[in-house]
Amino acid sequence: MKREIVIIGGGPAGLAAALAAKEAGAKDVLILERDVRLGGILNQCIHNGFGLHTFKEELTGPEYAARFEEKVAQTDAEVWLSTMVLSLSKDRVVTAVSREKGLVTIEAGAVILAMGCRERSRGALNIPGFRPAGVYSAGTAQRLVNMEGQMPGHEVVILGSGDIGLIMARRMTLEGAKVKVVAELQPYSGGLKRNIVQCLDDYGIPLRLSHTVTEIRGKDRVTGVVISEVDGNLQPIPGTEEYYSCDTLMLSVGLIPENELSSGAGVELSRATNGPTVNERLMTSVPGVFACGNVLHVHDLVDYVSEEAAAAGRAAAEYIAAGRPEKAEGDEIPIAVGGGVRYTVPSAVDPAYMPETLTVRFRVGNIYKNVYTSVYLDGERVLHRKKQVMAPGEMEQVVLKRADLLGKNVGKITVTTEED
Repeated sequence: MKREIVIIGGGPAGLAAALAAKEAGAKDVLILERDVRLGGILNQCIHNGFGLHTFKEELTGPEYAARFEEKVAQTDAEVWLSTMVLSLSKDRVVTAVSREKGLVTIEAGAVILAMGCRERSRGALNIPGFRPAGVYSAGTAQRLVNMEGQMPGHEVVILGSGDIGLIMARRMTLEGAKVKVVAELQPYSGGLKRNIVQCLDDYGIPLRLSHTVTEIRGKDRVTGVVISEVDGNLQPIPGTEEYYSCDTLMLSVGLIPENELSSGAGVELSRATNGPTVNERLMTSVPGVFACGNVLHVHDLVDYVSEEAAAAGRAAAEYIAAGRPEKAEGDEIPIAVGGGVRYTVPSAVDPAYMPETLTVRFRVGNIYKNVYTSVYLDGERVLHRKKQVMAPGEMEQVVLKRADLLGKNVGKITVTTEED
Protein backbone atom coordinates (compact mmCIF):
# COMPACT_ATOMS: atom_id res chain seq x y z
CA MET A 1 0.00 0.00 0.00
CA LYS A 2 1.33 3.45 -0.90
CA ARG A 3 0.32 6.89 0.37
CA GLU A 4 1.68 10.36 -0.40
CA ILE A 5 1.58 11.69 3.15
CA VAL A 6 1.00 9.65 6.31
CA ILE A 7 0.35 11.56 9.54
CA ILE A 8 0.90 9.61 12.76
CA GLY A 9 -1.47 11.07 15.37
CA GLY A 10 -4.91 12.64 15.06
CA GLY A 11 -4.67 15.24 17.82
CA PRO A 12 -4.45 19.00 17.28
CA ALA A 13 -1.07 18.71 15.53
CA GLY A 14 -2.13 15.92 13.19
CA LEU A 15 -5.40 17.63 12.26
CA ALA A 16 -3.74 20.98 11.50
CA ALA A 17 -0.99 19.28 9.50
CA ALA A 18 -3.52 17.32 7.42
CA LEU A 19 -5.60 20.40 6.70
CA ALA A 20 -2.57 22.46 5.66
CA ALA A 21 -1.19 19.64 3.48
CA LYS A 22 -4.50 19.39 1.60
CA GLU A 23 -4.68 23.16 1.20
CA ALA A 24 -1.13 23.10 -0.19
CA GLY A 25 -2.15 20.65 -2.90
CA ALA A 26 -1.42 17.21 -1.47
CA LYS A 27 -3.69 14.69 -3.14
CA ASP A 28 -3.36 11.73 -0.79
CA VAL A 29 -3.28 12.29 2.98
CA LEU A 30 -3.84 9.56 5.59
CA ILE A 31 -4.19 10.17 9.36
CA LEU A 32 -3.49 7.24 11.70
CA GLU A 33 -4.98 7.67 15.19
CA ARG A 34 -4.82 5.05 17.96
CA ASP A 35 -7.86 6.35 19.86
CA VAL A 36 -11.50 5.79 18.88
CA ARG A 37 -11.90 9.44 17.88
CA LEU A 38 -9.85 12.38 16.68
CA GLY A 39 -8.85 15.28 18.90
CA GLY A 40 -6.21 13.72 21.13
CA ILE A 41 -5.73 15.18 24.59
CA LEU A 42 -8.11 18.06 23.82
CA ASN A 43 -11.09 15.75 24.32
CA GLN A 44 -10.48 15.66 28.07
CA CYS A 45 -9.55 19.36 28.41
CA ILE A 46 -13.05 20.70 29.04
CA HIS A 47 -11.81 24.01 30.49
CA ASN A 48 -11.75 27.11 28.31
CA GLY A 49 -8.78 29.18 27.18
CA PHE A 50 -8.12 27.54 23.81
CA GLY A 51 -8.26 29.26 20.43
CA LEU A 52 -7.58 32.88 21.36
CA HIS A 53 -4.84 33.15 18.72
CA THR A 54 -6.29 30.80 16.10
CA PHE A 55 -10.00 31.65 16.21
CA LYS A 56 -9.95 34.95 18.15
CA GLU A 57 -12.36 33.51 20.71
CA GLU A 58 -12.18 31.41 23.87
CA LEU A 59 -13.06 27.74 23.36
CA THR A 60 -12.91 24.54 25.39
CA GLY A 61 -10.57 21.77 24.26
CA PRO A 62 -13.30 19.66 22.60
CA GLU A 63 -14.66 22.75 20.82
CA TYR A 64 -11.20 23.62 19.50
CA ALA A 65 -10.66 20.05 18.25
CA ALA A 66 -14.12 20.00 16.66
CA ARG A 67 -13.30 23.10 14.58
CA PHE A 68 -10.37 21.28 12.98
CA GLU A 69 -12.25 17.98 12.71
CA GLU A 70 -14.97 19.70 10.70
CA LYS A 71 -12.44 21.34 8.37
CA VAL A 72 -10.58 18.08 7.78
CA ALA A 73 -13.89 16.28 7.16
CA GLN A 74 -14.58 18.73 4.34
CA THR A 75 -11.45 17.50 2.54
CA ASP A 76 -10.85 14.02 1.14
CA ALA A 77 -8.16 13.23 3.72
CA GLU A 78 -8.51 9.63 4.92
CA VAL A 79 -8.71 8.83 8.65
CA TRP A 80 -8.06 5.46 10.28
CA LEU A 81 -9.16 5.35 13.93
CA SER A 82 -8.28 2.71 16.53
CA THR A 83 -5.06 2.15 14.59
CA MET A 84 -1.77 1.59 16.41
CA VAL A 85 1.44 2.36 14.56
CA LEU A 86 3.99 -0.32 15.46
CA SER A 87 7.04 0.95 13.63
CA LEU A 88 8.45 3.50 11.20
CA SER A 89 11.51 2.73 9.11
CA LYS A 90 14.11 5.21 7.85
CA ASP A 91 12.78 4.75 4.30
CA ARG A 92 9.31 5.87 5.49
CA VAL A 93 7.60 2.48 5.70
CA VAL A 94 4.86 2.60 8.34
CA THR A 95 3.64 -0.62 9.96
CA ALA A 96 0.27 -0.33 11.71
CA VAL A 97 -2.39 -2.62 13.11
CA SER A 98 -6.12 -2.30 13.76
CA ARG A 99 -9.01 -4.66 14.38
CA GLU A 100 -10.68 -3.55 11.16
CA LYS A 101 -7.70 -3.67 8.79
CA GLY A 102 -5.35 -6.10 10.52
CA LEU A 103 -1.61 -5.67 10.04
CA VAL A 104 -0.88 -3.10 7.33
CA THR A 105 2.36 -1.88 5.75
CA ILE A 106 2.26 1.57 4.14
CA GLU A 107 4.98 3.05 1.93
CA ALA A 108 4.78 6.80 2.51
CA GLY A 109 6.19 9.56 0.34
CA ALA A 110 6.38 11.74 3.43
CA VAL A 111 5.60 11.12 7.11
CA ILE A 112 4.52 13.73 9.66
CA LEU A 113 5.16 12.80 13.28
CA ALA A 114 2.36 14.17 15.48
CA MET A 115 2.21 11.65 18.35
CA GLY A 116 2.12 14.22 21.15
CA CYS A 117 3.67 13.58 24.56
CA ARG A 118 3.18 11.52 27.70
CA GLU A 119 3.44 12.27 31.40
CA ARG A 120 6.46 11.43 33.52
CA SER A 121 5.44 8.68 35.95
CA ARG A 122 6.07 8.04 39.63
CA GLY A 123 8.69 5.48 38.66
CA ALA A 124 10.94 8.28 37.42
CA LEU A 125 10.80 10.12 40.77
CA ASN A 126 12.10 7.51 43.26
CA ILE A 127 9.72 8.58 46.05
CA PRO A 128 10.06 6.22 49.05
CA GLY A 129 7.04 4.28 50.25
CA PHE A 130 4.72 1.46 49.21
CA ARG A 131 2.73 1.49 45.98
CA PRO A 132 -0.76 2.23 47.32
CA ALA A 133 -3.87 3.13 45.36
CA GLY A 134 -4.48 6.85 45.04
CA VAL A 135 -1.35 7.92 43.13
CA TYR A 136 -2.33 9.34 39.74
CA SER A 137 -0.72 11.33 37.00
CA ALA A 138 -2.62 14.59 36.59
CA GLY A 139 -3.64 13.69 33.04
CA THR A 140 -5.07 10.33 34.12
CA ALA A 141 -7.04 12.05 36.88
CA GLN A 142 -8.28 14.61 34.34
CA ARG A 143 -9.57 11.86 32.08
CA LEU A 144 -11.28 10.09 34.99
CA VAL A 145 -13.10 13.23 36.11
CA ASN A 146 -13.91 14.84 32.75
CA MET A 147 -14.61 11.80 30.56
CA GLU A 148 -15.36 8.86 32.87
CA GLY A 149 -17.27 10.75 35.58
CA GLN A 150 -15.14 9.23 38.35
CA MET A 151 -13.56 11.04 41.31
CA PRO A 152 -9.97 9.90 42.04
CA GLY A 153 -10.27 11.06 45.65
CA HIS A 154 -11.42 13.79 48.02
CA GLU A 155 -8.30 15.04 49.83
CA VAL A 156 -5.61 15.87 47.31
CA VAL A 157 -1.95 16.84 47.27
CA ILE A 158 -0.42 17.75 43.91
CA LEU A 159 3.28 17.40 43.16
CA GLY A 160 4.45 19.61 40.31
CA SER A 161 3.05 22.90 39.05
CA GLY A 162 2.80 22.14 35.34
CA ASP A 163 -0.30 23.42 33.59
CA ILE A 164 -2.19 20.12 33.88
CA GLY A 165 -1.56 19.99 37.61
CA LEU A 166 -2.69 23.59 38.10
CA ILE A 167 -5.84 23.02 36.06
CA MET A 168 -6.63 19.83 38.00
CA ALA A 169 -6.24 21.71 41.30
CA ARG A 170 -9.12 23.92 40.19
CA ARG A 171 -11.11 21.04 38.68
CA MET A 172 -10.93 18.92 41.81
CA THR A 173 -11.93 21.90 43.95
CA LEU A 174 -14.96 22.56 41.75
CA GLU A 175 -15.93 18.88 42.11
CA GLY A 176 -15.93 19.21 45.91
CA ALA A 177 -12.50 17.84 46.77
CA LYS A 178 -10.06 19.59 49.11
CA VAL A 179 -6.73 20.37 47.44
CA LYS A 180 -4.39 20.91 50.36
CA VAL A 181 -1.20 22.03 48.63
CA VAL A 182 0.67 22.12 45.34
CA ALA A 183 4.38 21.37 45.82
CA GLU A 184 6.97 22.32 43.20
CA LEU A 185 10.58 21.08 43.21
CA GLN A 186 11.91 24.09 41.32
CA PRO A 187 12.04 27.65 42.72
CA TYR A 188 9.56 28.64 39.99
CA SER A 189 6.32 27.25 38.59
CA GLY A 190 6.34 25.20 35.41
CA GLY A 191 2.94 26.51 34.34
CA LEU A 192 1.52 29.63 32.75
CA LYS A 193 1.13 32.65 35.02
CA ARG A 194 -2.57 32.88 34.19
CA ASN A 195 -3.10 29.31 35.41
CA ILE A 196 -1.37 30.06 38.72
CA VAL A 197 -3.73 32.99 39.24
CA GLN A 198 -6.94 31.39 37.97
CA CYS A 199 -6.44 27.88 39.36
CA LEU A 200 -4.57 28.41 42.64
CA ASP A 201 -4.79 32.02 43.83
CA ASP A 202 -8.50 32.35 43.07
CA TYR A 203 -9.27 29.26 45.19
CA GLY A 204 -6.82 29.86 48.03
CA ILE A 205 -4.69 26.81 47.19
CA PRO A 206 -1.11 27.23 48.47
CA LEU A 207 1.86 26.77 46.10
CA ARG A 208 5.03 25.65 47.87
CA LEU A 209 8.04 26.32 45.65
CA SER A 210 11.34 24.48 46.28
CA HIS A 211 9.43 21.62 47.93
CA THR A 212 8.93 17.99 46.99
CA VAL A 213 7.26 14.82 48.26
CA THR A 214 9.77 12.73 50.19
CA GLU A 215 7.46 9.99 51.48
CA ILE A 216 4.14 8.43 50.54
CA ARG A 217 2.31 6.87 53.47
CA GLY A 218 -0.29 4.16 53.30
CA LYS A 219 -0.12 0.56 52.12
CA ASP A 220 -3.44 -0.22 50.45
CA ARG A 221 -4.52 3.40 49.87
CA VAL A 222 -2.66 6.67 50.27
CA THR A 223 -3.21 8.07 53.76
CA GLY A 224 -0.82 11.01 53.55
CA VAL A 225 2.43 12.38 52.19
CA VAL A 226 5.50 14.08 53.64
CA ILE A 227 6.71 17.22 51.89
CA SER A 228 10.21 18.62 52.42
CA GLU A 229 11.98 21.78 51.34
CA VAL A 230 14.89 21.31 48.92
CA ASP A 231 18.22 23.12 48.70
CA GLY A 232 19.96 24.70 45.71
CA ASN A 233 20.92 21.22 44.46
CA LEU A 234 17.26 20.10 44.69
CA GLN A 235 18.05 17.78 47.61
CA PRO A 236 15.66 17.51 50.61
CA ILE A 237 16.71 19.54 53.66
CA PRO A 238 16.53 17.46 56.89
CA GLY A 239 14.23 18.96 59.49
CA THR A 240 11.87 20.66 56.99
CA GLU A 241 9.44 17.73 56.73
CA GLU A 242 5.69 18.50 56.82
CA TYR A 243 2.95 15.87 56.88
CA TYR A 244 -0.29 16.28 54.90
CA SER A 245 -3.08 13.78 55.30
CA CYS A 246 -4.70 12.93 51.94
CA ASP A 247 -6.19 10.05 49.99
CA THR A 248 -4.84 11.15 46.60
CA LEU A 249 -1.46 12.25 45.26
CA MET A 250 -1.46 13.73 41.76
CA LEU A 251 1.77 13.98 39.81
CA SER A 252 2.30 16.83 37.35
CA VAL A 253 6.05 16.44 37.00
CA GLY A 254 6.72 17.01 33.34
CA LEU A 255 5.82 15.86 29.86
CA ILE A 256 7.99 13.74 27.56
CA PRO A 257 7.61 13.82 23.75
CA GLU A 258 6.44 10.40 22.51
CA ASN A 259 9.41 9.51 20.28
CA GLU A 260 9.87 5.75 20.36
CA LEU A 261 8.76 5.56 16.71
CA SER A 262 11.10 8.42 15.82
CA SER A 263 14.07 6.65 17.41
CA GLY A 264 13.24 3.46 15.55
CA ALA A 265 13.42 5.35 12.27
CA GLY A 266 16.85 6.75 13.10
CA VAL A 267 15.61 10.30 13.72
CA GLU A 268 18.15 12.41 15.61
CA LEU A 269 16.73 13.60 18.94
CA SER A 270 17.59 16.73 20.91
CA ARG A 271 18.88 16.20 24.44
CA ALA A 272 17.23 19.48 25.51
CA THR A 273 13.69 18.68 24.26
CA ASN A 274 13.68 14.88 23.89
CA GLY A 275 12.12 15.61 20.50
CA PRO A 276 13.58 15.50 16.97
CA THR A 277 16.03 18.09 15.74
CA VAL A 278 14.45 19.85 12.75
CA ASN A 279 15.31 22.44 10.14
CA GLU A 280 13.35 25.43 8.86
CA ARG A 281 10.83 23.12 7.16
CA LEU A 282 10.39 21.06 10.36
CA MET A 283 12.04 18.13 8.59
CA THR A 284 13.99 15.78 10.82
CA SER A 285 17.41 14.25 10.11
CA VAL A 286 15.60 11.56 8.07
CA PRO A 287 14.60 12.99 4.65
CA GLY A 288 10.84 13.12 4.18
CA VAL A 289 10.04 12.72 7.89
CA PHE A 290 8.63 15.87 9.50
CA ALA A 291 7.68 16.57 13.13
CA CYS A 292 5.32 19.03 14.83
CA GLY A 293 3.44 19.68 18.05
CA ASN A 294 4.29 18.15 21.41
CA VAL A 295 6.23 15.27 19.85
CA LEU A 296 8.72 17.92 18.70
CA HIS A 297 8.82 20.01 21.90
CA VAL A 298 6.28 20.58 24.66
CA HIS A 299 4.11 23.62 23.94
CA ASP A 300 2.27 25.91 26.32
CA LEU A 301 -0.56 26.88 23.93
CA VAL A 302 -2.41 24.62 21.50
CA ASP A 303 -2.67 27.58 19.11
CA TYR A 304 1.11 27.37 18.63
CA VAL A 305 0.80 23.62 18.05
CA SER A 306 -1.67 24.25 15.23
CA GLU A 307 0.47 26.99 13.69
CA GLU A 308 3.59 24.82 13.77
CA ALA A 309 1.75 21.76 12.46
CA ALA A 310 0.33 23.74 9.56
CA ALA A 311 3.89 24.67 8.58
CA ALA A 312 4.87 20.98 8.70
CA GLY A 313 1.87 20.02 6.56
CA ARG A 314 2.75 22.61 3.91
CA ALA A 315 6.39 21.53 3.94
CA ALA A 316 5.44 17.87 3.46
CA ALA A 317 3.20 18.77 0.52
CA GLU A 318 6.00 20.83 -1.04
CA TYR A 319 8.45 17.95 -0.49
CA ILE A 320 6.14 15.61 -2.41
CA ALA A 321 5.59 18.18 -5.18
CA ALA A 322 9.36 18.64 -5.55
CA GLY A 323 9.84 14.94 -6.23
CA ARG A 324 11.00 13.92 -2.75
CA PRO A 325 14.61 15.12 -2.88
CA GLU A 326 16.77 13.01 -0.58
CA LYS A 327 19.18 15.83 0.23
CA ALA A 328 18.36 19.51 0.34
CA GLU A 329 20.51 21.81 -1.73
CA GLY A 330 22.30 24.67 -0.05
CA ASP A 331 23.88 24.95 3.38
CA GLU A 332 22.11 24.87 6.71
CA ILE A 333 23.08 27.50 9.26
CA PRO A 334 23.12 26.15 12.85
CA ILE A 335 21.26 28.07 15.56
CA ALA A 336 23.25 28.29 18.79
CA VAL A 337 21.82 29.30 22.18
CA GLY A 338 23.17 31.32 25.08
CA GLY A 339 22.25 33.34 28.15
CA GLY A 340 19.78 30.88 29.61
CA VAL A 341 18.05 29.88 26.34
CA ARG A 342 17.69 26.09 26.54
CA TYR A 343 16.94 25.27 22.89
CA THR A 344 15.40 26.58 19.69
CA VAL A 345 13.00 25.05 17.17
CA PRO A 346 14.23 24.83 14.48
CA SER A 347 17.87 24.20 15.38
CA ALA A 348 19.18 25.02 11.88
CA VAL A 349 17.92 26.92 8.84
CA ASP A 350 18.67 26.90 5.12
CA PRO A 351 17.89 30.36 3.68
CA ALA A 352 17.19 28.79 0.28
CA TYR A 353 14.17 26.99 1.70
CA MET A 354 12.88 29.27 4.46
CA PRO A 355 9.93 31.64 3.94
CA GLU A 356 10.39 35.42 3.96
CA THR A 357 9.98 35.37 7.74
CA LEU A 358 10.50 32.35 10.00
CA THR A 359 9.31 32.07 13.61
CA VAL A 360 11.90 30.46 15.89
CA ARG A 361 10.48 29.30 19.23
CA PHE A 362 12.49 28.72 22.39
CA ARG A 363 12.33 28.32 26.17
CA VAL A 364 14.56 29.66 28.91
CA GLY A 365 15.81 27.65 31.87
CA ASN A 366 15.03 30.09 34.67
CA ILE A 367 13.03 33.21 35.49
CA TYR A 368 14.53 36.36 34.00
CA LYS A 369 13.27 39.90 34.59
CA ASN A 370 13.99 43.02 32.53
CA VAL A 371 16.36 41.31 30.12
CA TYR A 372 16.74 41.50 26.37
CA THR A 373 16.18 38.78 23.79
CA SER A 374 18.91 39.13 21.19
CA VAL A 375 19.72 37.48 17.87
CA TYR A 376 23.22 37.52 16.38
CA LEU A 377 24.26 36.62 12.85
CA ASP A 378 27.86 35.68 13.54
CA GLY A 379 28.98 38.80 15.46
CA GLU A 380 26.30 41.18 14.19
CA ARG A 381 23.28 41.80 16.43
CA VAL A 382 20.11 42.02 14.34
CA LEU A 383 17.46 41.86 17.09
CA HIS A 384 17.47 43.32 20.62
CA ARG A 385 14.08 43.32 22.33
CA LYS A 386 13.35 43.94 26.00
CA LYS A 387 11.20 41.50 27.96
CA GLN A 388 9.87 42.27 31.41
CA VAL A 389 9.60 38.61 32.40
CA MET A 390 10.67 35.33 30.82
CA ALA A 391 9.87 32.04 32.56
CA PRO A 392 10.42 28.34 31.76
CA GLY A 393 6.67 27.70 31.63
CA GLU A 394 6.07 30.13 28.77
CA MET A 395 7.37 29.76 25.24
CA GLU A 396 9.19 32.67 23.64
CA GLN A 397 9.83 33.41 19.99
CA VAL A 398 11.90 35.51 17.61
CA VAL A 399 11.47 36.07 13.89
CA LEU A 400 14.28 35.55 11.38
CA LYS A 401 14.19 37.34 8.02
CA ARG A 402 15.25 35.51 4.89
CA ALA A 403 16.68 38.72 3.46
CA ASP A 404 19.13 38.91 6.38
CA LEU A 405 20.51 35.45 5.61
CA LEU A 406 20.29 34.76 1.88
CA GLY A 407 23.64 35.21 0.14
CA LYS A 408 25.28 36.68 3.28
CA ASN A 409 27.56 33.69 4.06
CA VAL A 410 26.41 33.57 7.69
CA GLY A 411 28.18 30.86 9.67
CA LYS A 412 26.07 30.80 12.84
CA ILE A 413 22.87 32.27 14.27
CA THR A 414 22.77 32.79 18.05
CA VAL A 415 19.62 33.32 20.15
CA THR A 416 20.45 34.57 23.63
CA THR A 417 19.32 36.72 26.55
CA GLU A 418 21.28 39.79 27.64
CA GLU A 419 21.01 42.25 30.52
CA ASP A 420 21.70 45.30 28.34
